[in-house]
Amino acid sequence: MNSSHFWKYFGPGLLFAGAAIGVSHLVQSTRAGAMAGLALSGVIVLALVLKYPFFDFAPRYTAATGLSLIEGYRRIGRWALWLYVVLTTFSSVIVQAAVVLFTSYLIQFVFGLTLSLSIMGGLLCATCGLLLWIGRFQILDKSIKVILFLLACSTLAAAVATVPQVDFSTFGLWIFDGAELIVPLAFLLALVGWMPAPIDLSVWSSLWTMAKDRASGVKTDVATARLDFQIGYFGTGILAFAFVIIGAGVMHSTGEAFSAQGTVFSTQLIELYSVALGEWIRPIVIVAVLTTMLSTSLTVIDGFPRALDHAIRSLRFPDRQDQQQGQIGSLYWIILVVLAMVTVLVLELFIGNMTAMIDFATIMSFLTAPILGYLNLRAVCSNDVLPEHQPGRAMRILSYSGLLFMGGIAITYLVWQL
Repeated sequence: MNSSHFWKYFGPGLLFAGAAIGVSHLVQSTRAGAMAGLALSGVIVLALVLKYPFFDFAPRYTAATGLSLIEGYRRIGRWALWLYVVLTTFSSVIVQAAVVLFTSYLIQFVFGLTLSLSIMGGLLCATCGLLLWIGRFQILDKSIKVILFLLACSTLAAAVATVPQVDFSTFGLWIFDGAELIVPLAFLLALVGWMPAPIDLSVWSSLWTMAKDRASGVKTDVATARLDFQIGYFGTGILAFAFVIIGAGVMHSTGEAFSAQGTVFSTQLIELYSVALGEWIRPIVIVAVLTTMLSTSLTVIDGFPRALDHAIRSLRFPDRQDQQQGQIGSLYWIILVVLAMVTVLVLELFIGNMTAMIDFATIMSFLTAPILGYLNLRAVCSNDVLPEHQPGRAMRILSYSGLLFMGGIAITYLVWQL
């Protein structure tokens, strides 16, 4: 592999990381550390391993065929693409509202603002939309590299500073205390649902791969696309454990618990680090927290409209060249604006607690994961992909194991709720 070719192509994997390292890490991973110390480490590793194939299939399929996963779904059957559109339309409202909600709380706290949630959320959506309008994919690609550099440096620095406070005796791979779970089942599903990201993100990843090809003028090969993705994926895993360590050291060791209220949660997240580790850590934590959620907000506000735009146009005009080359249409901007307006409306009507809303969004992602994972597997194993680019026996076994695990737990949860 030519190194200059790789660095010219490098980027879609970082966009994946930017979208993934948000609520799943900052909220759920930190809560996992706060609630159970290092006891949920095995759950996080299991989620990272079992969900890996379904994310890997996205750049693999796109690099091998020159098409997005959305086109792969359509070739399975229109029912598959319609199913994706329905699931994504539903999840887009919940997920974007949850991400913008938490980011708005953080911005208000850090800058001492007193704006209402709906106004703050509207300004955030408008700012991200303006950045995307001015720079299109290029601004997304370049800005996320800067944001993730700051994020990685600040988060790892905070984690290293926290290590002396961590009780490593809590580390374990078993999540039962006798016959009882060490944390509620709902939280386990919420943790796994977005660890490191919802399966929906695989479609975004394939679309970003196509957009990068168009922006760079270089058609990437399968090996390069997968390496780029793996760098982003394993980076999300490292940072997930960094946030677990921070939660375990700052919260679990002191017996503190996170509040369900967004304003209090934001205050705790930053202030407790300063109390436990010293005021010097405060600027580092602020940079880590803000860059985490800004990267997620920017990629989410781009990702859902990009995916729905391509899906709807693929249903209406399956043979259009711009559709197959990854170009966005005017529908992208319409969906972006509509989703922003719906998000503002949700924030205006929001009266519940923040962590409950986030848990609901992440649990819904877990419940839909087996369906989207199955579609990804069907697409990458289809005749569209040359045999040498299809997953091998070990990867297929891992895929089926992931589907059985996620499907089994999802059914168990639904039965438990009845």
